[in-house]
Amino acid sequence: MGKVLTLPSLDTAGARVSYPPQFPAKRLQQTESMRYYNLCQSLARGRTRSNFFLSFSQENSITVHDHGAGCLRTAETRRSWIRNMGQSLAMLTVSASPLNVWSQEPTYRSPYQLKYRHPVEQLEAGFQEPPWNNVREESAIPYHEWYERRLERKLGAWGPHARQYPAAPGLEQRDPTWLQDRVIFTATRWIGYPYQHHHIPDWNPPAQWPWHKVAYGKNSRGIDCSNFSSFYYNYGLGIKLDTGIRPQAERLEVRGPGGRGVLPIARIDRVPYAQLVQELQPADLLYIKNDQGKVAHVIMWLGEVGVAPDSVPLIIDSTGSGHTDSAGTPIPIGVHIRPFSEQSWYAKDFSHAHRIIRGIAQVREGETAEAEEGGALEP
Repeated sequence: MGKVLTLPSLDTAGARVSYPPQFPAKRLQQTESMRYYNLCQSLARGRTRSNFFLSFSQENSITVHDHGAGCLRTAETRRSWIRNMGQSLAMLTVSASPLNVWSQEPTYRSPYQLKYRHPVEQLEAGFQEPPWNNVREESAIPYHEWYERRLERKLGAWGPHARQYPAAPGLEQRDPTWLQDRVIFTATRWIGYPYQHHHIPDWNPPAQWPWHKVAYGKNSRGIDCSNFSSFYYNYGLGIKLDTGIRPQAERLEVRGPGGRGVLPIARIDRVPYAQLVQELQPADLLYIKNDQGKVAHVIMWLGEVGVAPDSVPLIIDSTGSGHTDSAGTPIPIGVHIRPFSEQSWYAKDFSHAHRIIRGIAQVREGETAEAEEGGALEP
């Protein structure tokens, strides 16, 4: 077991960041932050502890100082640089340590922990290889077409659809707890991403692009609840779910890992809160109703993997504001870990749950309809 690689709050005066060098720098190749790979290598040369400083001279200029041994200047904006580095560092999160990853609101520090039952080195199997290691491969649509007017006319504000990812390497030999940990670990890669009505998390349309307005207040990269649940199951295990919230909530069989075979989904109906908490398992998907009684939201149960200071069960989802953590601090909009208390909207308006992991051992030969594209914007 290791430690979470934390990213402290960053302000306009700059900040000092500690980087534990025991993490192989090659893991930082997993996002667009590959251009910072050489910096991360220099920070992992076997020193007992490495520190570097960030200083900001202007909004578009950042200097990284590694004990005075050198610096790196980038043309990225300060916020973009912090975002990209934070996403990379977040992927080094492992068990039994406080979560503190990049957020659109960098002063937010989550009080929650994740205690995986398997080593992160196993949970990230394959993530260093194509297509997982390149955000430009999140869609089967070539990256150079993502922002073309033709795509704008065809797909509008939603942007490119997610690709079908391969099955996780060695999936047939994995036990259910590994599969659960893998899906949760995968979902945490996007902690801090805003809530947006997009199919893939790293699609970042220009300002003039069509936009379904959300509480975040502007268009950006990001993802909504049902596209998020489909994407982390797809990315982590190769199981692509419908992205429309209601088709996803109603469908009881999908294509199996890598798009092959037919995978059955078990449904868990509403029971009293105490009983529900006992019955749910990590990586179960829970569907939540709106004021009209229609399913309008989906969250993922963390179970024993998520640890809260007040012992309240935890979930991860992409949603708007109105949630507070165990310290009473408002949780920012977007992808975050949130509490599932008995008095929460989640618990009060819980409809039913889906258990997908169990179906992996029950995949049968045959065909079923491919996942439909949609989102959380349904009448």
